[in-house]
Amino acid sequence: MDTKIVFIKDTNTKLDTTRDFYAHFLNLLRENALEDKVQVVRIADIGIYDQGLVVKFPDENIIYANVQDKDLKDIIAQTIKEGKVIKELLFKAQPKQLRIVLRNCGEIDPENIDEYIAQDGYQALAKVVSDYKPEQVIEELKKSGLRGRGGAGFPTWLKWKLTRETPEAQKYVICNADEGDPGAYMDRGVLEGDPHSVIEGLILAGYAIGASKGYFYVRAEYPLAVERVEKALKQAYDYGFLGKNILGSNFSFDIDIRLGAGAFVCGEETALIASIEGRRGTPRPRPPYPSVKGLWDKPTAINNVETLANIGPIILKGGSWYASIGTEKSKGTKVFALTGKVKNSGLVEVPMGITLREIVFDIGGGMLSDKGIKAIQTGGPSGGVIPKEYLDTPVDYENLQKLGSIMGSGGMIVMDEDDCMVDIAKFYLGFCVDESCGKCVPCRIGGYQMLSLLNKITESQGKIEDLDKLKRIALAMQKASLCALGQTAANPVVSTIKYFEEEYRDHIVNKKCRSHKCKHLLNYNVIQDKCKRCRVCVINCPVNAISGDKEAGFFVDPKTCIRCGKCFEVCKFNAIAKE
Repeated sequence: MDTKIVFIKDTNTKLDTTRDFYAHFLNLLRENALEDKVQVVRIADIGIYDQGLVVKFPDENIIYANVQDKDLKDIIAQTIKEGKVIKELLFKAQPKQLRIVLRNCGEIDPENIDEYIAQDGYQALAKVVSDYKPEQVIEELKKSGLRGRGGAGFPTWLKWKLTRETPEAQKYVICNADEGDPGAYMDRGVLEGDPHSVIEGLILAGYAIGASKGYFYVRAEYPLAVERVEKALKQAYDYGFLGKNILGSNFSFDIDIRLGAGAFVCGEETALIASIEGRRGTPRPRPPYPSVKGLWDKPTAINNVETLANIGPIILKGGSWYASIGTEKSKGTKVFALTGKVKNSGLVEVPMGITLREIVFDIGGGMLSDKGIKAIQTGGPSGGVIPKEYLDTPVDYENLQKLGSIMGSGGMIVMDEDDCMVDIAKFYLGFCVDESCGKCVPCRIGGYQMLSLLNKITESQGKIEDLDKLKRIALAMQKASLCALGQTAANPVVSTIKYFEEEYRDHIVNKKCRSHKCKHLLNYNVIQDKCKRCRVCVINCPVNAISGDKEAGFFVDPKTCIRCGKCFEVCKFNAIAKE
């Protein structure tokens, strides 16, 4: 039997209380004396957007989805030992995917440079150093229409051109892998699944702008991504793709890694630069922009992981090929972390211009429960909430911005009727308040004031005039904050007020949260017709708010009740109403 390679999509999903999928799979292989015959590679993305665990045998083109604990022994006995396909576990391919950034994720061993080379890896670098002048690389990027995938959507070619034209001998390029949006893991998926594609993109950027040094800025909370980037860099040096006189040319380039401590504000380029320099990660006013005065005051180009992973295919296939994908102003594909109340959560890569409805229902498989879709949140804490009425909106930079949201780095969270928009806005604003560096007053004080108003509203203390206050403070933050964190922190609040103002008014006027998320606005009552007089709710109430007896029935005192929901949880007869 030849050695097999097996990819697993494993995010520490627990099969039971004692083991995870990856460790259990390895243990079963050892028990069957197969540890030397099977190589298991853990990866964040395999191109499968299905519920459950995924096992992939690339050589046999077999993909199993929704794998359960009980299925593992059958996979080893039938597929690994006997080469048989288990039809019941086979994955059914989904439409509308176009993988450029994620082209190798789940297809190659990310720790083996030979497998990357076999998929045309480093061919773009060889082509450029032998046939292209730096200006030609930038021109090819201009033809492609590639815009920065980190959130702002600035034309990549223009950033490189401005950096190249700045008259300094020393220049730098930086890969921004400081991914901090809640629910987003696009960069992690690429770095864990195909680190060489990002390294090659970073080298090509260095060649184009005339830099001799590059940096990976990766948050330390991604240990597997850091480990695989480190291995990939060593392999690239060993093969002559990094270091002096790359591939026999006059171009020399080195790359180092810097670990971020997990500060969201360090996703902003000037704060990121300060962190690499060993200073506190806070932004500075712009201009001058990093392309003129960046790392150690030298011209610096900063691109995120997804942007750099696009560079190799663009050089190999041409800018015109890339420009043929997407819309008039938003070219190519976009990677999204599709999460929330959707059946098939995971990383998806789709052409620009696809609609939100297609992403959620065709790729995501629709809603997780029978609750209807209520809204989609895009762009992370800096984005906005898009109501279901706009599901047929094409996804691109311009259309999302018109709706009061942004593309961002690629977070996409689906919400259903059980989600409270006021609570959602409070969550994201609270995140931004916690992550604010505090350097500028509009962000530091404005965010805190807005959060205080939202807390009032969700604690039954709100007033109608608070809505106008929220809008005024939001405008001040947008206009006067130093960096994009403060300028966009109010977006979730502004968009939820715009589209769901009736929910805010319901919280304020009627003291009701129809989604039952704001506990201070909840009331618990005993449904007498359903109550079995078992006293379980009485025994479990931590503040003795339930009184009565078996003959007269039991009642909840709203003044004593702390809205903990314990009575609702322990009642087996659905005799506690949550209103």
